[in-house]
Amino acid sequence: MSEDIEKRVDIEIGKRSRERRHKDSDLLETVEEVFDKPTILAIIELKNRGCLAELKGVVAAGKEARIYWAKNRNGGDLAVKIYLTSSAEFRKSIWKYIKGDPRYEWITSLPSHKLMSVWAKKEFSNLRKMYEAGVSVPKPFCVYRNVLVMEFIGSEGVRAPLLKEVVEMGKIDYEMAQKIFGIIIKNIYKMYWFAGLVHGDLSEYNVMIHNDNVYIIDVSQAVSLSHPNAHVFLYRDVMNIVKFFRDEIGLEQYSADKLFDYIVSKKVNELEKVLEE
Repeated sequence: MSEDIEKRVDIEIGKRSRERRHKDSDLLETVEEVFDKPTILAIIELKNRGCLAELKGVVAAGKEARIYWAKNRNGGDLAVKIYLTSSAEFRKSIWKYIKGDPRYEWITSLPSHKLMSVWAKKEFSNLRKMYEAGVSVPKPFCVYRNVLVMEFIGSEGVRAPLLKEVVEMGKIDYEMAQKIFGIIIKNIYKMYWFAGLVHGDLSEYNVMIHNDNVYIIDVSQAVSLSHPNAHVFLYRDVMNIVKFFRDEIGLEQYSADKLFDYIVSKKVNELEKVLEE
């Protein structure tokens, strides 16, 4: 941690509580210059709430967020997702997932930092609904402002590989690919019928494989079924998965149109039959 950032953290800690100062300064093992004051305060608040104890290094980085490996008070692993972007391009891209969703009808326009707070809370809400519905997603623990704390999928600070990466490494044979494909489609079904949500951006880049388990990640953009584009997003999700397994693995027996119809029509028996063929 740079001296400049360390001083800023200490100053903010001191403002909040002189009694807790000597403990909180140990929270951030790695803090980057991109962390602004509200983000630092959010991390400290989550620590004070008992949501995390130590923030370690970056395990994944994108244009809109970074994922950090963290520890809880018992030494268990956590993933901390921090939304950082303030780019006009990202703000523009997420509106199609907000407008039309009745949960967020009150939002018309927000400054960047507040919009990221809403986006983080949206992902937390989506994760919680999916997790409670039996969808295989990281378990969510806490959210505050633009910082989300959830289950870490991986080990020893190394994230689990994405589906795309596992295939590129040649670690999936035809039989295993069929099994993974079936699990993903069944999770889309559960998401739709039991959580009342559509992922909206599902692809080989937001499916993780860990210890023979399949996890769906990055659900901030997921929308409720009442969203006017919910079924458009659903069909795109199914098509993305079908296309990837067809092009990269050679699974050519699956029809996106039929799978989509079986999902929205709740034809679970037909869905199971197709996936077992």
